[in-house]
Amino acid sequence: MTSTERIVIATRGSQLALWQANHVKARLEAVRPGLAVELSIIKTSGDAILDVPLAKVGGKGLFVKEIEQALVARTADLAVHSMKDVPAELAPGLALAAVSAREVPWDALCARAPVTLDTLPRGARIGTSSMRRQCQLLARRPDLQIAMLRGNVPTRIKKLDAGEFDAVVLAAAGLVRLGMADRITQQLPMDLSIPAVAQGVLAIEIRDGDTRVQELVRAALHDEGTAVHVAAERAFLAKMGGSCQTPLAAHAVSDGAGLRLVAMCGMPDGTRVLRTERTGARSDAAALGIAAAEDLLARGAAEILAATQQ
Repeated sequence: MTSTERIVIATRGSQLALWQANHVKARLEAVRPGLAVELSIIKTSGDAILDVPLAKVGGKGLFVKEIEQALVARTADLAVHSMKDVPAELAPGLALAAVSAREVPWDALCARAPVTLDTLPRGARIGTSSMRRQCQLLARRPDLQIAMLRGNVPTRIKKLDAGEFDAVVLAAAGLVRLGMADRITQQLPMDLSIPAVAQGVLAIEIRDGDTRVQELVRAALHDEGTAVHVAAERAFLAKMGGSCQTPLAAHAVSDGAGLRLVAMCGMPDGTRVLRTERTGARSDAAALGIAAAEDLLARGAAEILAATQQ
């Protein structure tokens, strides 16, 4: 690659998305000095539709569709996504070239007072747009009032500070990346809230077969350990076949030389939550995710999926 060659990164325009894209830009420039890297900011349907829950308008895929179109149209060479927003099945002709090392994966409770999920006042109003978070919050605290919360990270925090909510639940990774970790009142442990599939991980998407860009981004960013964890989590998601209307979660961690996966499927109101845990070899990451899904499906998740996707 010559110094006159350029790379165009397609990204959303939110503060967090721009942080992520600029992080990737810096890593690319570090491994290939003289490379010209440009950002192409694209407004997605997910950014434009803010008054309706994501589950009602197409789910997290709304944050990637228009960006993927830029790749297909060759107006961009790669796209930077939060991996948790990337559907289990990619659009035809596209591929994941690299996944980043994972930032802190947990959900974070943010409140104006030093409270925890267990010490929030009875009937407290909690902001989240995630069915997964809603399910797990209500399973622990059925008295809570869950209210829709959309918008970028700073907007959500402003709504909290304005008194619209007693607390909000966000991904800790986004708060850390934006230098807002001091707003975290409690990091929710996995027994309270299993994270979303691939939470805290960045995904680099390219045109399938574009070896020039693939080699560059893998050298700059790819973390094989995280990739193994994400492979297990995404295999679970793909096997479950759920939509944003079904609370699903999976989180994999290294367990000695092997892998441990914890996964969940539940009803949005938290009245029924199924959990499973599987361990296996790192080389069998995808099989581990599939086994976790099959266990939950056999224990009643199929009924939950049918009930939530009507």
